[in-house]
Amino acid sequence: MSKVPLTVKGAEKLREELHRLKTVDRPWVIGAIAEARAHGDLSENAEYDAAKERQGFIEGRIQEVEGKLSNAQIIDPTLLDADGRCVFGATVEIEDQDSGDVVVYQIVGEDEADIKANKLSVNSPMARALIGKYAGDIAQVQAPGGIREFEIIDVRYE
Repeated sequence: MSKVPLTVKGAEKLREELHRLKTVDRPWVIGAIAEARAHGDLSENAEYDAAKERQGFIEGRIQEVEGKLSNAQIIDPTLLDADGRCVFGATVEIEDQDSGDVVVYQIVGEDEADIKANKLSVNSPMARALIGKYAGDIAQVQAPGGIREFEIIDVRYE
């Protein structure tokens, strides 16, 4: 399995999720299974089936998060020295050349991506268009409505 890029904050969020899964969710679902078993006949016990399904989901997610953390390449944006170039972890201020709208995005790993929090996946078309560019450059992004152009105003490592 190849290395998965993560920011320091993204890795911390995954560690917190893993801790919650192991210390809160797993014990809860074990208790729910025990309670459902106490009701008797398991062949027609919807509570038991739901709890077992939930347990399968939790155990699968624990394995997935552990795998991601073991393969993580943790990158601290504050330690980057990319000479103003847009790279993974960078915070980029861009201006839409058509509308004049200015937006700030951070380029993050797939698991950290959250467009509402202005965190772009490194694999998104927008991030791929920005990577390698400098402030003052124009990035062209293939959007559903055609090619859109964005001017890079500033690149920060925060």
